Amino acid sequence: MTNFIIRHFIADYPNTSNVKVREQYGTVSGLVGIVTNLLLVALKLAAGLVFHSIAIVADAVNNLSDSASSIVTLVGFHLAGKPADREHPYGHARIEYISGLMVAFSVLVLGLQLVRSAFGKIISPEKTEFSWLTIAVLITAILIKIWQSLFYRKVGKMIRSTAIAATAADSRNDVFATGAILIGIVITALTGFNLDGYMGLLVAVFILVSGVRLIIETSNPLLGLTPSRELVDEIYGKIMSYKGILGMHDLNVHNYGPGRCFASAHCEVSAAQDIMVSHDIIDNIERDFLVEKGIHMVIHLDPIVTDDKRTNELRDKVMKILGGISPEITMHDFRVVWGTTHSNLIFDVCIPFGFSLKDDELVKKITDEIRGMNHAYYCVITVDHDYIPMQ
Repeated sequence: MTNFIIRHFIADYPNTSNVKVREQYGTVSGLVGIVTNLLLVALKLAAGLVFHSIAIVADAVNNLSDSASSIVTLVGFHLAGKPADREHPYGHARIEYISGLMVAFSVLVLGLQLVRSAFGKIISPEKTEFSWLTIAVLITAILIKIWQSLFYRKVGKMIRSTAIAATAADSRNDVFATGAILIGIVITALTGFNLDGYMGLLVAVFILVSGVRLIIETSNPLLGLTPSRELVDEIYGKIMSYKGILGMHDLNVHNYGPGRCFASAHCEVSAAQDIMVSHDIIDNIERDFLVEKGIHMVIHLDPIVTDDKRTNELRDKVMKILGGISPEITMHDFRVVWGTTHSNLIFDVCIPFGFSLKDDELVKKITDEIRGMNHAYYCVITVDHDYIPMQ
């Protein structure tokens, strides 16, 4: 069913990196959510009102919020597809994250309202009527929600959408919530102990927990997440594959929403190489990243001396010292100002976030070991932090 919907309602569906195709996926996902959730609202609301079950009514309201969330998702994907303009030069793709955040807050508010209703039902219980029709409605709802979760999970993975992935998780949670209500009805019928209010409270708490989790998940991309290890390794590997690039460092990746990735890096080239040749290499790299990866890359050129034997030997010794401290440390921009009484070693070290030593502790340790090698060496060290250490 999922494949049928994707193939028949999304033009050029395999091209998930295309912004317009992603917008189609978002539109179809939103419409699927609206239709299926409104169907569940009608079924559950009718069953809950007829058989006096606050738990089923609460579950119906939950599905009504899911339908509203689908509308928000649909509108969000449409707005996210708008091109860049004067006020928003990086595009509007982050609206997709904002729409997900709106969905999360609506879920949280709904959960608070249902907690209040459930407490009222516990304090003043109203006798519920057992019906096989209610059982059938709940089983149907569970099956629909299972399909919904699988559908959203597949679409979310295909287009790498946090908003749709959050909707998939919400649908999965609805399966457990409705399942709890079903179990409560069966237990009530068998024992005579009215669990309706308690099941309604359980659903409400479940919704609250889901709302908080969704707020965290949808806020993270807006705050700025660390790029994936795969993306970092891919960028490093591609840049280092170009002839004339001797090293790279200070990689920064900024995500302005799906399909709007900006990155910058420093690339080392030989100082003896013609500047026009080096500039041409950098131009090619930047153009290839945009065409092949859709990444807006900006590269800073770092010329390094490669033909000074004394400097190269000292660089190797410093690298050995750094490797002895931790294999996670890398070094770049190494240069030496040679003097008669002392020499200045100027270089940057790069460590991952969460490194075992503080920056000043690391600088002192490196300095002490280099001074132990020769007291005439003075160090000027800058500590950088990288996303993920290279392996």
